Amino acid sequence: MRIIITLLLGSLLSVCALSPQVQAAARLSSDSIEIRSPLLGDEPATFTITLPANYGEDNTQKYVLMLDWHPRAQPLLAGMQDWMSHNGGWPWVETIVITPPNGHQGLGKLKSAAIETGDEALLDFVERALLPAIEAKYPTNGFKIVSGFTGNGGLVLHALLRRPALFNAYIAISPVLSEDFAKVLSQAKNRLKGLDKSLAGKTRFLQLSTSDSDFERGELDAFAELEAVLKANAPASLKWQSLRFDGSYYMTQPVLGVARGIEFVFDEVHKPLAADSAISRQGVAAILAHYLRLSREVYGFDVSAEGALIALAKASLPDAPQRAMAVLTESVTALPGNHSLKFELATIQASLGKNKDAAGQLEQALTLTNHPFWQRHYQRMLIQLRASREGESVRLSLRD
Repeated sequence: MRIIITLLLGSLLSVCALSPQVQAAARLSSDSIEIRSPLLGDEPATFTITLPANYGEDNTQKYVLMLDWHPRAQPLLAGMQDWMSHNGGWPWVETIVITPPNGHQGLGKLKSAAIETGDEALLDFVERALLPAIEAKYPTNGFKIVSGFTGNGGLVLHALLRRPALFNAYIAISPVLSEDFAKVLSQAKNRLKGLDKSLAGKTRFLQLSTSDSDFERGELDAFAELEAVLKANAPASLKWQSLRFDGSYYMTQPVLGVARGIEFVFDEVHKPLAADSAISRQGVAAILAHYLRLSREVYGFDVSAEGALIALAKASLPDAPQRAMAVLTESVTALPGNHSLKFELATIQASLGKNKDAAGQLEQALTLTNHPFWQRHYQRMLIQLRASREGESVRLSLRD
């Protein structure tokens, strides 16, 4: 029995050693960056920088930044980010994670001043020293997230209210708010009212979360008070949600809060507009304008309109294939580098017997992707089309 178990374990280890996903995870690396600032005093602060598994493989790729104020958040966020991004950045767009040193006196004083009086020196340090140093060293796309648990969650809200332009997304997990922590509750109403003006209408994301665990019950009244202030005063440019994870453990809150926060923040990146949405009903141009706005004004990196355009086209099938073909023809003209749109157009053309046109679209699609899956299927479909007569309806499918 012992020999059999040993052989099984050996086989499992061999499989893991050959797995590309496991190999990629093993390449997760941590770097460090030393930050000097008069705000810290004489002692520099060395922050840990966790890089995505595929960091450096594509010289053109730029990354999201995420700062968490707890040193022990590093292994948690590194593992979560790797798992939630390894499937094509879905749902977590690949991110560089920043965590602070443990026990740094200068940072501790800055945090204490923020907590006690609402002082902004901690935010000055982030804005003038920390973020510029990181952005000078690593390829970033401009989208920045800050997260924090309990007291650090209160500091996340402090940052949103005092420097809303500093980060694009704020994840406050079980935040401490009682006794007017960091002056959040006493100033929330007025500062929320001025948010649109200070951001020039640009979108910011906020997620609050808490639970009814023993350690959080003392903060629930203050949490409810902040929720009420947000409902009454949050501008349209602040996309926010509040979640309760009642029945879950206190130390599980960062896992739940970060996972749901990431889904919330990047939801529009991954979930296409429905064909019956107000924007999609206006047509291809409106969809393209919407995703251009998301790319330029919300995220700072390219957000693809592909899924929404395909959904709009497919909404006309099977009853109105000519309308679907018109949608996709306009789409491929606007986005000539998108192979998936060309494939979808080819499927409709082939169903209508326009096999030469369909073959032309697939030939172009082949030149636009190196992915083995798409290469194999597009080549197979081309053979299928070339063996068919013009005018003969052909069904193209990703199933062999």
